[in-house]
Amino acid sequence: MTIEELYRIGALYRDQLATFRAQIQLCGSGTCRSAGAEELQRAFETACEEAGVRAEIRVVMTGCMGLCGSGPLVRIEPGDTMYVHVSPQDAPRIVRDHVLENSPVTEQRLPDDNTFYGRQTPVVLEHMGRIDPESIEDYIAHGGYEALAKAVTYQTPESIILEIRHAGLRGRGGGGYATGLKWDIVRRGSAEQKYVVCNADEGDPGAFMDRAMLEGNPHSILEGMAIAGYAVGATQGFVSVRGEYPLAVQRMRRAIAEAERKQLLGNRIFDSGFSFRVDLRMGAGAFVCGEETALLRSIEGKRGQPAPRPPYPSHAGLWEKPTVVNNVETFANVAPIIRRGARWFGEIGTARSKGTKVFALAGRVRNTGLIEVPMGTTLREVIFDIGGGISGDGTFKAVQTGGPSGGCIPEQHLDIPVDYESLAQAGSIMGSGGIIVMDNSSCMVDIASYFMEFCRTESCGKCVPCRVGTVQMSRILERIKCGRATEQDMETLEELCVMVKDTSLCGLGQAAPNPVISALHFFRPEFERHYRDHVCDAGICRFDDPEHGVEPAHEKGEGAHA
Repeated sequence: MTIEELYRIGALYRDQLATFRAQIQLCGSGTCRSAGAEELQRAFETACEEAGVRAEIRVVMTGCMGLCGSGPLVRIEPGDTMYVHVSPQDAPRIVRDHVLENSPVTEQRLPDDNTFYGRQTPVVLEHMGRIDPESIEDYIAHGGYEALAKAVTYQTPESIILEIRHAGLRGRGGGGYATGLKWDIVRRGSAEQKYVVCNADEGDPGAFMDRAMLEGNPHSILEGMAIAGYAVGATQGFVSVRGEYPLAVQRMRRAIAEAERKQLLGNRIFDSGFSFRVDLRMGAGAFVCGEETALLRSIEGKRGQPAPRPPYPSHAGLWEKPTVVNNVETFANVAPIIRRGARWFGEIGTARSKGTKVFALAGRVRNTGLIEVPMGTTLREVIFDIGGGISGDGTFKAVQTGGPSGGCIPEQHLDIPVDYESLAQAGSIMGSGGIIVMDNSSCMVDIASYFMEFCRTESCGKCVPCRVGTVQMSRILERIKCGRATEQDMETLEELCVMVKDTSLCGLGQAAPNPVISALHFFRPEFERHYRDHVCDAGICRFDDPEHGVEPAHEKGEGAHA
């Protein structure tokens, strides 16, 4: 493959797309598929066939379109018209009225001025929901692999790393470590063999950002990995994805095979001296394997347990060789930076947190789904503008960012900007990007107990503080929920939070107390009402003390986390 051939493939495919009278794009995310997107695709194909325009209309299943709570979603091009809650019975009318007569159906049409899409700034999601994720030609037609061609043909490894550093890209997996600095350390390593690893072991409850990107635009991740490989001197990459993501696995495998056939992966990429291959590794779904040292052990075929650091993977990672470990979203940012430049990227976001962040917005909010906003956007804008506010008749109570490792933020902090430093000051973290909104039907004791139980279950058991501490914390929280706790239990719980946070081996244990710490800080009276007065404001918790005999309004387990 040469640069000229790449441009020719893109031009030919764009010419081919231009021959269609219209495109009917269907959201192919897991949510829309479960709501009948595949049946809907067949319905549109049949409607076009019966109208005698099958050859003139392109019906294509894309990746996630974002507004997951309103699926199945359909977009009609030209015009960028979005339809929500589309059923197979709607297909003939949309084809007849909109596609053939240019008269959009008003009942299910999303308004052009909707705030869900209007307030977002897509960078890594720019082509999500618009291209065929199983067609490398479609990706190339939208500028795909041009950044890789530019990198290996016109730039040096040093200049690429400098570009990434000037852009201010930080790891989107949760830690926020400077990506360019990490790459530079690996580049300077003296080992002949180096590796690039994509951490796609996404395990946070309510988080689906990585899965959506793997399913919707897999080539963007492969291109970012290849650029990283060229920059650090690596010839081998690995994508570690959990086995519970079958569609992501299928599409990544297809993308790797397509890229190899086009000689965009393999030997002498773009007739340069650079060679790079990517292999797929499926994990067993252990949450701890999101921690980079546990992830590397899993790829090596060992039990996924964290290792003490230092040495860090940048010095001694996969098979003791220098290794770049970044998550899916980080790699998806690389090609846009190389293509458009560090200055463009640096103008998005805040002084210390550059670019955008992809979030999975879930919980008690009207517009649930996948969003991408500039760093520095406030939580209030995310929840009440993009998210459309609290669903149903509820009122806002708290929002948790960062999944099981994050914290619960109350209303008085909704105007803080979403960036690494501000969230940390509020007692939470960015994490990989999960946002769960809670209303007054949520019990904060129940929420804290749920996440602690999750961390307890997912602990690998290697270190005592995490293995034993999370169990004890979980038991105390259960006693509080049942009305059997004492003041001493509360003191012990707070002591355990500090101990587990300060002495655990890896990030899972170190961050496990965060939801409890933040809940105690902001919602302590709610904890006290449980064990002192046997009252659950949300009516979720059961109190088994026969002296009180309080009847709950709901069965155990209901709440924002369900």
